[in-house]
Amino acid sequence: MAEEQAQPQLALERIYVKDMSLEVPGAEVFTKEWNPELDINLSSSAEKLDDDHYQVVLTVNVTAKNADETAFIAEVHQAGIFLMQNIPEEQVGQILGAYCPNVLFPYAREVISDIVTRGSFPQLLLAPVNFDQAYAQSQQQAVQDQAAGEGNA
Repeated sequence: MAEEQAQPQLALERIYVKDMSLEVPGAEVFTKEWNPELDINLSSSAEKLDDDHYQVVLTVNVTAKNADETAFIAEVHQAGIFLMQNIPEEQVGQILGAYCPNVLFPYAREVISDIVTRGSFPQLLLAPVNFDQAYAQSQQQAVQDQAAGEGNA
């Protein structure tokens, strides 16, 4: 029994808004017909807090332009503290880069919607994001960049 391997554990221990902001550069936006163009950027980062805990931060930035003028810039840094014990090393990147952002996104989406509405703009619901696919593409790009770098050496 002493040789039993410890079971992997993954749990969300805390979720919180690390930072959020809404900027409305000019009030003229409220006097014009509302037909916005949205620019949405997503990124995530992970930081090891101790042997068993990681902080993952999902950053969502939305810039809305109306009639070629910036109507608003909304940004949220949605964070979570994840317990990770006995996770195989080869799975850690996937968990931090895809699984954790997938968990955090609905909370970030809600905060963005709330602050945009509080700014007196129509409700903004962000479409779901496939972080698994985004992670796979970033890993593939990293391999291609590495191969290109070795070819230049």
